[in-house]
Order: sequence, then structure tokens, then C-alpha cells
Amino acid sequence: MNTMENTERVMIFIDGSNNYHILKNMINNSRKLSDFNYRKFINYITGNRRLVKVCYYNCSLDSNLNKQKYKNQQRFFEKLKRIPGFRVVLCRMQKVKIHGQTIYQVKEDDIHLAVDLIKYAYKDAYDTAVLVSSDGDFVPAILAAREAGKRIENIGYETKFSYHLQQKSDRFIKLKKQEILQLFN
Repeated sequence: MNTMENTERVMIFIDGSNNYHILKNMINNSRKLSDFNYRKFINYITGNRRLVKVCYYNCSLDSNLNKQKYKNQQRFFEKLKRIPGFRVVLCRMQKVKIHGQTIYQVKEDDIHLAVDLIKYAYKDAYDTAVLVSSDGDFVPAILAAREAGKRIENIGYETKFSYHLQQKSDRFIKLKKQEILQLFN
């Protein structure tokens, strides 16, 4: 067994909204998203390295818009919080009008993730950060973490990934649909 591999400290940063929409499109109703097993996913990512923490960034839905969806989402967040080392960072939802249509956007999730990625790098909380996102806007944050001497891995998907994240990460993993389906209950 590789000694370095066993002592390597890993933190996982999950762009929750990005991950949700990609998974939803990938599985195309072949599975229920609520059956995605984040414990399996974390174990898959971590391997036999030492997990420090998982940070999951998203926002709560508007409870007045759809009470059942809101309740389901809150149950989902509570389920995540019960996973050892799992931290759910809730950002804010903003209602905006675009071309006369009201839509809701997740706000501040990317900035919270980027700040945490850099903050924990400079606090020497991890050796390797695993970014689960296909959003190329994180490139400056991962470059800052790399300047602090940290290793960056990016998890993307065969249906959507960021070429720029792939190029700037030390390791890139492109998950295929078959691999994803094995992570469901």
C-alpha cells in the first residue's frame, strides 16, 4: 500500500446546484435523484485517502412556491448533514425577471465555495481538494489553491465538464453514466 495515499488529506467541494442539474439530465428519469447515494460517491472519490470534510453548496427553495418540493429538499439536506464530515452551506435564492418571466437563481454559492477552497488551502486543512463541478468560473480559485501548494482534482461528467477546469487541475475525472448509475441505492 502506498503510504502517501493513506496520509493524504482530502476535502471535497460540491457545487450542489450544478451537480443536481447535470445528474438530473444524465439519468433522464431512469432513477430517482433522491436515491443518489452521497456516501458511496464520497467513498468513490476519496478511495483510501483520509477525508477531512465535504462541503456542499446550494440554497433552499422558496417554501411558498412548492411546499412539497421544499420539504423534500429539506429532508435531503438533513440526510446529507448526517453523513460524518459533511457540511451543507446554504446560500440564497433570488427571484429575477428575465424577458417578463420570473425565475429563481442560486446566488453566492460559487463565491462561498471559492472562498472556502482558498481559505482551507491557506489554513493547510487539506493536501488535495476535489472540486465536483463543471463550472469553469472556479479556475481562479483552484489556481490560488495550487499556489498554496495544494493538489486539485476536478470531477466532471461525460455530458458536461469544463475544459478549463480540466486543463488547470492536477487530475481530472470524467464520470460516465454507467459509473453514476452505480452510485444510486
